Amino acid sequence: MPTVRYGAIACERHENESTLDALLRSGAPVSYSCKAGTCGSCMVRVVDGSAPARAQAGLKDSWKARGYVLACVCHAEGDLTLAPVDADTQVAARIVALDALSAEVMRVRLACDSGFDFSAGQYVTLIRPDGLARSYSIASLPGEDLELHIRLLPNGRMSEWVRTAARVGEAVRVLGPNGDCFYTPGRPEQPLLLVGTGTGLAPLYGIARDAVRQGHTGPIHLIHGAVRAEGLYLDETLRALGGVHYKPTLLHADGPVDQVVLGLFPKPAGMRAFLCGDPAIVQTLKKKLFLQGLDLRDIHADAFLPAA
Repeated sequence: MPTVRYGAIACERHENESTLDALLRSGAPVSYSCKAGTCGSCMVRVVDGSAPARAQAGLKDSWKARGYVLACVCHAEGDLTLAPVDADTQVAARIVALDALSAEVMRVRLACDSGFDFSAGQYVTLIRPDGLARSYSIASLPGEDLELHIRLLPNGRMSEWVRTAARVGEAVRVLGPNGDCFYTPGRPEQPLLLVGTGTGLAPLYGIARDAVRQGHTGPIHLIHGAVRAEGLYLDETLRALGGVHYKPTLLHADGPVDQVVLGLFPKPAGMRAFLCGDPAIVQTLKKKLFLQGLDLRDIHADAFLPAA
């Protein structure tokens, strides 16, 4: 079996075991969140050995050149010697505001200590002082403080910290941005369809405002689905948002959000869709929109992946 080395720790990687799982099993202090090769929080640097291309999928070219890999999807056949990534992958930030948007959602605003370029709708990995990392979509516009909407999960390590222990002025770090679910100029007359559930609303809130800001002339439809009325946590704000047709939906009153969407837009061909939220709902709606004629190139989706 191949050997993985990280600092003073050395362990054998079992068959079908990822490099991350081998390191965690051996007690290595490696950050992680999704374990799906998406968030980037488990990124490490290869000092010796060769990692498969899959372990670098989605990384910046400059990071690939430095030997950075995602440990959670790294299944190297040979031995690997790894080290933490350099400081240039993260940006120092501080909490500037903590607000409850509902009983289940906290809004966290962050000011970065140096320039941080992002597109509304992308996501970042928030790293708290002890190294715990979780990924959240960006609800703000470029030039604004980073705005994250954090769902308060029972026994959630990050969300419980945000709810009870985090303080304004506290130093954190930010990794990213990542994701391709964001508005790009061109075809300004094209109808936009934004559909999200839960805190999958956060990136859509940013995308909708960004499209308006960039002068999009076509209709912008934003549909937010929730199980209960309390889940529509930006309802008043979205009703007052100019240039956007907002439709809130509730599961028991209106039916599943995918049925609502296809009822409103049975022929979605020619639209551009942005889908965010629960992975199963996103995947179902993506498939149904495609079968109803929407070009896959016009479907942008970032499913919400809870921490492993």
